[in-house]
Amino acid sequence: MERLAGKNILITGASQGLGREMALRFAREGAGGLSLVARHGDQLSQVCDDVRKLAPKTDVVAIEADVSKPRDIERIVATALAQFKGHLDVLVNNASTIGPSPMPNLLDYPVEDFRGVLDTNLIGPFLLIKNALPAMIERGGSIINVTSDAGQVGYPGWGAYGISKFGLEGMSQTWASELEDTNVRVNWVDPGSMNTAMHRAAEPEEDPTEWANPADVTDVFVFLASDESKGITGKRFQAQEDWKAAASA
Repeated sequence: MERLAGKNILITGASQGLGREMALRFAREGAGGLSLVARHGDQLSQVCDDVRKLAPKTDVVAIEADVSKPRDIERIVATALAQFKGHLDVLVNNASTIGPSPMPNLLDYPVEDFRGVLDTNLIGPFLLIKNALPAMIERGGSIINVTSDAGQVGYPGWGAYGISKFGLEGMSQTWASELEDTNVRVNWVDPGSMNTAMHRAAEPEEDPTEWANPADVTDVFVFLASDESKGITGKRFQAQEDWKAAASA
């Protein structure tokens, strides 16, 4: 069943980890177009090649860009809308950075690194939503922000990353409230512990084999990107928990 048939979707942080797996899953579900964004062009090109092999009918484009830079964000949205003929159905704000590794305590956190994390994890999604909204308002659509349990609990040592996710969750609630009279829905997903390069860098002393494969946590993202989630907005989902209960609550 092609649950995303004809959908035009923009995904940031798409060159590896969860972003890559979302791109592949969305292609399997019949996405009409995928604009895939990441800083690493070589890895991103490989993901695009993988999508084309998997779903030759999906129109896919790679956008090498840095979401921490406002000018790049303008180019991201302009490129995606040119590809999609002005229509965007789904925006997934997945790109994140943990900052310095190992992550320092706040007392020792370099201010420029702190700003850099906020620019990528919070200001970037804010500007992407702001720039993409005009293309989503008329037909409606879905905005999905990727958060973390560090956005609800202030873990020692998680510094700017955790603070940025607290901000992302608050911003998501505000966007959802401000857009509740439109057909644009805003939800946010905590994917849980995953075996990704970023998580391995954040917790090098832990055993990554105990964490989920990112490919196994994409179900909730398909649901939120599809028309099945119409009318659902302002909710937090946990990809590795009973997210269907959250959807029906």
